[in-house]
Amino acid sequence: MAKHHSKTFDIHIQKEAFNDVYLPLLHCQKRYIVLCGGAGSGKSVFTVQRYLYRLLTEPGRNLLVVRAVQATHRNSTFALFHQMIGKWNLTPLFEIAEGLERIRCKNGNEIIFKGLDNSEKLKSVTFSSGELTDIWVEEASEIEEHDFNQLAIRLRGGTVSKQIVLSFNPVSVHHWLKRRFFDHPPKDAVTLRTTYKDNRFLSPEDGAVLESFRETDPYYYQVYCLGEWGVLGKSVFDAQAVNRRLNEIRSLPVRCGSFVCCEQDGTLHEIQFIDEPDGAIRIYSPPKPGVQYVIGGDTAGDGSDAFVGQVIESRTGRQVATLHRSFDEDVYAKQMFCLGTYYNNALIACEVNFSTYPVRELQRLRYPRQYYREIYDSITRDMEYRYGFLTNRITRPVILAELIRIVREQPELFCDERTLNEMLTFVRSKDGRAEAASGAHDDCVMALAIAFAARHQAAGPIEEE
Repeated sequence: MAKHHSKTFDIHIQKEAFNDVYLPLLHCQKRYIVLCGGAGSGKSVFTVQRYLYRLLTEPGRNLLVVRAVQATHRNSTFALFHQMIGKWNLTPLFEIAEGLERIRCKNGNEIIFKGLDNSEKLKSVTFSSGELTDIWVEEASEIEEHDFNQLAIRLRGGTVSKQIVLSFNPVSVHHWLKRRFFDHPPKDAVTLRTTYKDNRFLSPEDGAVLESFRETDPYYYQVYCLGEWGVLGKSVFDAQAVNRRLNEIRSLPVRCGSFVCCEQDGTLHEIQFIDEPDGAIRIYSPPKPGVQYVIGGDTAGDGSDAFVGQVIESRTGRQVATLHRSFDEDVYAKQMFCLGTYYNNALIACEVNFSTYPVRELQRLRYPRQYYREIYDSITRDMEYRYGFLTNRITRPVILAELIRIVREQPELFCDERTLNEMLTFVRSKDGRAEAASGAHDDCVMALAIAFAARHQAAGPIEEE
């Protein structure tokens, strides 16, 4: 039997049977293999092919295949193993128990299929011989992180190397999989992102169907066909443009930190920027002499969001810096003061919906340039002027519509990853309101929209110190 196995999986046959993009992972020994990609990318087929190869050539390997719901195995993973065994003419080497959804290799290695909807049955998984060595979590984006942690705990001890493979479509930018394996990848993990363009076995008809979504549904094409991070819903921003920009940006902030200063004679002096690895302020482009800047500010409101500042060049609209942190209001006001001073006494347009304190604090500290709004007094028939930007049912849709247009036409203006990711989770609700998706935030988007809305007041000479 060993000779037959060797002949079946001769290296030349391997190269013909597998998509080239996956071949480097065939013998990978990392603890975690994370396959992230769009529809038709062949990641599930490769996973089945790889496990068949390992089960036939490596003694003492037993595989547990997991999905969120047990019943989904029959028409997905179990069916795919069955199909591939027949396609590779391996039927004499396997015993397939249809009703039990269990596959046994003649060399003693086994495959068991289970769902997370029955945790008790999952705990009782045992193999005819040997120990559990491998877990494949198909559609891993459907399971919770605590369930994954429990699976990982099961792979410990023993004499045979252990491994977990996760395969999924990256539908949500806020998913734990992105945070755990892509934002901060562990050393014992390897990730691979693929699309239908990497699958040379995809039929021309299926490829044409996926390609057609490029024009008919750009968001679906970007997220479900190209496997870009998105949300379970439609972003009000051009998701294709935003994802393209996310893939383009490579540079980290020029500086990261916060300001220190001292208050004297009712204003701030001795302003210095202190570099900190995890500082509240990210500077992507330092101030240029003679350039006008605008800072849009979004306050924390009910405390669920951070205080944010978005700095843009007044003329070009280019994003040059961000401030993002959960502050006390007085600290936020002082950081905005210092940030504005640093950027040539930038025009500061701070939201006043929830609190006027930051605006009043900037006024007390005699910050030289704040955005003002006009208020008509129907009794005196005079026009009054108040500091701060008021976001209401009239102004909100207007400033968001303008930002949506700018992002669609000039995505290259934006360089902050947090802001771009937030755009992807800014969706249209059932009642038509543009807002953050459930569990997401809108503070970066709103601060940026306010900055663009205030640009018209930024004209004028730079204030000399």
